[in-house]
Amino acid sequence: MAATGSEEQGGKAFYVTTPIYYVNDAPHLGHAYTTVAGDVLTRWHRQRGEKVWYLTGTDEHGQKIMRTAEANGVTPQEWCDKLVEEAWKPLWEHLNIANDDFIRTTEKRHTDRVREFVQDLYDKDEIYKGGYEGPYCVGCEEYKLPGDLIEDENGVKLCAIHKTPVEILKEENYFFKLSAYGTRLLEHYEANPGFIQPESARNEVVNFVKQGLQDLSISRSTFDWGIPVPWDEKHVIYVWIDALLNYATAAGYGADQERFEATFPADVHLVGKDILRFHAIIWPAMLMAQGLPVPGRVAANGWLMVGGEKMSKSNLTGIKPQDLTSHFGVDAYRWYFLRAIAFGQDGSFSWEDFSARYTSELANDYGNLASRVAAMVGKYFGGELPADQAAGDAEQAVRDGLAAAVAEADRKIGEELDFAGGIAAVFTFVKQVNGYLTEQEPWKVAKDESAEGRARLATILYTASESLRAVAVLLNAVMPETSQKLWDSLGAAESLGALADQKVQSAGEWGQLPAGATVTKGAVLFPRLEEKPA
Repeated sequence: MAATGSEEQGGKAFYVTTPIYYVNDAPHLGHAYTTVAGDVLTRWHRQRGEKVWYLTGTDEHGQKIMRTAEANGVTPQEWCDKLVEEAWKPLWEHLNIANDDFIRTTEKRHTDRVREFVQDLYDKDEIYKGGYEGPYCVGCEEYKLPGDLIEDENGVKLCAIHKTPVEILKEENYFFKLSAYGTRLLEHYEANPGFIQPESARNEVVNFVKQGLQDLSISRSTFDWGIPVPWDEKHVIYVWIDALLNYATAAGYGADQERFEATFPADVHLVGKDILRFHAIIWPAMLMAQGLPVPGRVAANGWLMVGGEKMSKSNLTGIKPQDLTSHFGVDAYRWYFLRAIAFGQDGSFSWEDFSARYTSELANDYGNLASRVAAMVGKYFGGELPADQAAGDAEQAVRDGLAAAVAEADRKIGEELDFAGGIAAVFTFVKQVNGYLTEQEPWKVAKDESAEGRARLATILYTASESLRAVAVLLNAVMPETSQKLWDSLGAAESLGALADQKVQSAGEWGQLPAGATVTKGAVLFPRLEEKPA
């Protein structure tokens, strides 16, 4: 994927979105996984020097929200207001999510533009009135096809995702002529093979479209919690039409044409695989019908699994992110899910795996390296970074390793959305630096007080410190708080400026940390874990 921004901050923004999340309950690890992935991706592109726009938000209309509110004895709007302000926004702040906007589908800036968009399609004869009867999953807010259903032991039809009985609905609706866009969609998939990722998701969508598309019901008439259809207010706009349009309304559609053109369409839509079809079929077809550009990429992440079940409130496997951050810390939380699970694949979470990786990679490999280097610069050079005086083959190998790590991390995170691969590239380099210190044994070299000995010791500790400078830059998108602590302990802020201003693609340019920088041993980056809480 070519970068769309520029170092001069001109041109179109690199625009990334999460799904807007249903506010029928508080967020769980699955929601946080996608949102952290988007945050890392956009932070990475910001550190490339690009103009970036990162959007998240909440989906607040539909039958599921209405029923949840009724069950809690409040109005739908009151329910949404409470959940957004007390659960969703505080969690993103807690996880250090640097989103540029947070859109709520009950906001006037959204609802007015949705009515205008749908009215335009109606005026273009892209929407017609008809009737429909079929199985409907309230959890998915979607009519289901026979192949989307499973049966329980009693023969009751269930949603394959939520494992709950579907309802047979019959109502008069308005329909979007989705069936007319099958050929255009297939042509787009063919011409843009990277439009849907991973490839397994692309294959699923292509095969689905090849079977022939049905026209899409875009209104509901059996309840009223939604945006009224502008030409027939007995109907409300189908929640998915409403929800998908957030990607346009938040970017200024119909309100700020200059901002809209500088932002839209999204370069990357991050979605769960259960909502892939909405984003890879319905959404681009809607845009084609309106004569608007389609997104650059729809990237479907897999499901987080606990006991083999998708993590969601509906099957009682939801876990609060705060349960983990209170034990492991926010930065380690952000790191773990992207390090341990290949983006686009299903992944299993376990407390034991998190603990093992934390201890091995964060505390022992990374944190211990930072502590050892700072301690030795303090002990042998009074905390003043020595000059690189006697570099040889061993140091060149470290420099080459860094250059390789930078290139691989930039390609995997910035281009391929392979967060696990990009992070692994950085930690492979961390291991290399640890190995370098083990081989060079600076604690033994320090016993040689000759000029040659001091020069050799200076080179070893400069090499390790300069390596850590680069690691702080490369991990800043993933672990911003820890990276800042390391940056400060290396004295880099005084000599090189703000960490956020350091370009990731330039992190491998050797010799940026100047001799004479003040290196201090700060707090341990990754403290020893306490016992698992009961």
